[in-house]
Amino acid sequence: MTKPRLKLPVISSKVSSKALLVLNSILALIYGFWWLDPSHIGHPLFYFSLFFGEVYHLFMAFTFWQTIWPQDYNPLLEKDQNAWESNPKVDIYITVAGEQVEVVKKTVLAAKDLKYDKFSIYILNDGFIAKKDNWKQIENLASDLGVFCITRKSGSGAKAGNINNALKNTKGEIVVILDADMMVHEDFLEKTIPYFGDPKVGFVQTPQYYKNYNKNIIAKTAWEQQEFFFGPIMEGKGRQNSAIISGTNVAIRRKALDEAGGMCEDNIAEDFLTSLFIYQKGWKAFYTKEVLAEGLAPQDLLSYYKQQHRWARGSLEVLFAHNPLFKKRLSWRQKIQYLSSAAYYFNGVVVLIDLLIPIIFLYTGISPVAATTTSFTLVFIPLILLIFLTIFKVSDGSLTFRAIAFSHSSFTLQLSALKSLLFREKTMFVVTSKKAQEGNFLFLAIPHIFFVILSVIGVFIALYRDGLTPSVATNVSWAFFNIVMFMPFISVAYNWRGLFKLFAADRPASVAS
Repeated sequence: MTKPRLKLPVISSKVSSKALLVLNSILALIYGFWWLDPSHIGHPLFYFSLFFGEVYHLFMAFTFWQTIWPQDYNPLLEKDQNAWESNPKVDIYITVAGEQVEVVKKTVLAAKDLKYDKFSIYILNDGFIAKKDNWKQIENLASDLGVFCITRKSGSGAKAGNINNALKNTKGEIVVILDADMMVHEDFLEKTIPYFGDPKVGFVQTPQYYKNYNKNIIAKTAWEQQEFFFGPIMEGKGRQNSAIISGTNVAIRRKALDEAGGMCEDNIAEDFLTSLFIYQKGWKAFYTKEVLAEGLAPQDLLSYYKQQHRWARGSLEVLFAHNPLFKKRLSWRQKIQYLSSAAYYFNGVVVLIDLLIPIIFLYTGISPVAATTTSFTLVFIPLILLIFLTIFKVSDGSLTFRAIAFSHSSFTLQLSALKSLLFREKTMFVVTSKKAQEGNFLFLAIPHIFFVILSVIGVFIALYRDGLTPSVATNVSWAFFNIVMFMPFISVAYNWRGLFKLFAADRPASVAS
């Protein structure tokens, strides 16, 4: 049975000042105009490759500033206590596809402790379709705990199909979707149902909090990235009626879901696209950053990689197949917000360009830029420092270097997701493992290690060829920057400490001592 918490987890975020964002924008425009100067063009192909990357960076920067732009927003004023007092029937959907029985049990027991009069709990058991050995155990668990179990024996659409199947077999006015590991707080419905007093509210999203974030470096990093998204990013989207369904910890009005065609089954990021369709039907949504459910973060690099790859593939598919710019009945704010969220995963292409340019110079001496290092530094350094200051302020200092480094190092999975989309490779919906997987995941970091080796060799070649010229110094700096950004990712791909201990143990005692 869940107990009242003395100290609830919180999402760190602060509202930025308009003056700071205006200053960001001014410096960004100056930086952009620097790239438009024809006299700065060195090698045309490489210059315009970099120019493309900088246009992308500036677009993402401006949309970020637009997201966190302060504006009056108090959803509490729009909540209607009558929605709580009228007690709409609520169906709690716990989606399961082979997760451990003990994990599911804890989630069900937490849901049973909800403070509300009219709700039913359904375990949506997709274990049979997913060919998991414990699907029958899940049915037995539901029987033992006195909750409903809906087991699909046929069908498609993965998690989305599982939810749509449940919609056909239940009648609740509001549905709450929970992943198998997401234990709700007892006041979850108390804090979300009143928003539905506004008859135009389609869904209410709450954060996806990882209670095991201190388990290891990967879990902590995954949470630091999530905290930034569910802090300033989602708060900003909420203020602009552009919040995104994140697949769990969300309450959705059945009518809104029905009008949107149910959960979207033709995209592995079914939540992202479904929320877009709900907005198209004229509904609005709310986001509350109060943590009302707690789940499990990926605890190994492979699980992290697979989760991020699924998000990247689904988001990129939205960008190419369901581009928000061309969707009717969306406000311009909604179009920009959804476009920037989907475009985030195009970052892999830009990172690849930024990696190749210094390598090409170090080995060949070909320079994409003809301008002096000083002129570039004068427009770039103030901008990048101000951007980091802004991120630090709006995240309340919670976004760490490690989280940024992991995002940078994820370029490989983003490129893999893009390739799978362009070549129409089928990507299966894979549930993120709820326990740490053991093994050697060094293969995930091979491109990063290869870059480090290429860079080190290239530095010696460039120094031997040109000496320590400003161009050499600049490209060595960029290569070194990327190496530093890759190190946290490389460090968790393999048990390096164990390897060093093994080498020490193999040495003669006299040497080891």
